[in-house]
Amino acid sequence: MRILSVNVGRPRTLEWIGRGITTAIFKEPVAGPVLLDGTNLAGDQQADLRVHGGPDKAVYAYASEHYAYWEAELPPGALTGPAAFGENLTTAGLLERDVRIGDEFTMGTAVLRAAQPRQPCYKLNLRFNDPEMVSRFVAAGRSGIYFQVLRPGVLQAGDAIELSRRSPYAVTIQDVTDLYYGVLQSPAAVQELLSIPYLPASVRRHFTAG
Repeated sequence: MRILSVNVGRPRTLEWIGRGITTAIFKEPVAGPVLLDGTNLAGDQQADLRVHGGPDKAVYAYASEHYAYWEAELPPGALTGPAAFGENLTTAGLLERDVRIGDEFTMGTAVLRAAQPRQPCYKLNLRFNDPEMVSRFVAAGRSGIYFQVLRPGVLQAGDAIELSRRSPYAVTIQDVTDLYYGVLQSPAAVQELLSIPYLPASVRRHFTAG
C-alpha cells in the first residue's frame, strides 16, 4: 500500500445553481513532505466544520483503483487527475473492503486510524458540475476512507502505508457504507458496529436515531 499523491486546498466561493457556495473540495497535489497535525494537513482547510473536517474526518483517502470505474462512468475530461474527489490522499492498495473500523496505519511518521466512510454532500455535485453526482457516488459504493490522527507527523507522496495495528472488530469501511445505505440489512451487523468504542458519534447517531 502506498500514498500516490498528497492533496490540499483552501475554501473558495463559486457560483452553483444561482447562489454562491463556499467549498474546499477543489484540492491540488503538493510535492515534498507535508506536516499533518491533529486535524489537518498543512495548507488544507474545510469550509463547513459542522460536517467536514475535525478529529473524526481529519484526513480523507481515496483509492486510485476506483478511478478506472469513474473514467468509464463519467464524461471525458471529468477526472482531472489526483484529488478529483476532494481527497487528501490518493492511494494504492487501500480499499474499503479490506480496511476495518479502527485499523491503525503508519504513513510517513504519522499514525492514522480508519474511522468511517464518506457520506457525500451536495458539494460533490458542484465539483463535477453534475446534479446527480452524489447519487452516482452513493450507488457506486466507493466511499473512500476518513481517518483520525493518532500521532501527528510528516508524510508525502511515495510513502508506504503500513498496517501497524489490526482492529479487533471485523467491521470494514465497506460494511458501514452498505449498512448506512441499506445495501446490507443486518441487525446483528449493526449491533457489532455499535459495539466499537471508537466509532464516531455521527455514525453512531445514524444507527441509533429513532
